[in-house]
Amino acid sequence: MFQGASSLAMDAKGRFAVPTRHREVLQALCAGQLTVTRHPEGCLMVFPRPAWEAFRDRIAALPMSAAGWKRVFLGNAMDVEIDSAARLLISPELRAAAGLEREVMLLGMGSHFELWDAPSYAKHEAQVMQSELPDALKDFSF
Repeated sequence: MFQGASSLAMDAKGRFAVPTRHREVLQALCAGQLTVTRHPEGCLMVFPRPAWEAFRDRIAALPMSAAGWKRVFLGNAMDVEIDSAARLLISPELRAAAGLEREVMLLGMGSHFELWDAPSYAKHEAQVMQSELPDALKDFSF
């Protein structure tokens, strides 16, 4: 389970260092092989390869009425590997799609990560914090 937020700097080539706390787990889980694709809320999803394969299979099984979303998720997916310097390279196409600039946020979301442009994430989180709790959380005890 991946959790927590990491504020990271992306270089001009689109690389960022994978946080130390996640490196060992990712090496053990998937030998550093990851898949990156678009998220409907404007960020990117970064999956360890086994989690990606399960997600990909669920998306591929969707009916034709979801063909547009299949294209978003599967058509934009790119396989990547953590390099010898523990960095991950995000393609120019995916960086542009998510509006990623120099400052990014990597959020652990359980089975995968979300990669956000840092200012965009701050704005998104502020909006969420100002909104009403969804019904699924109304009876949740904190």
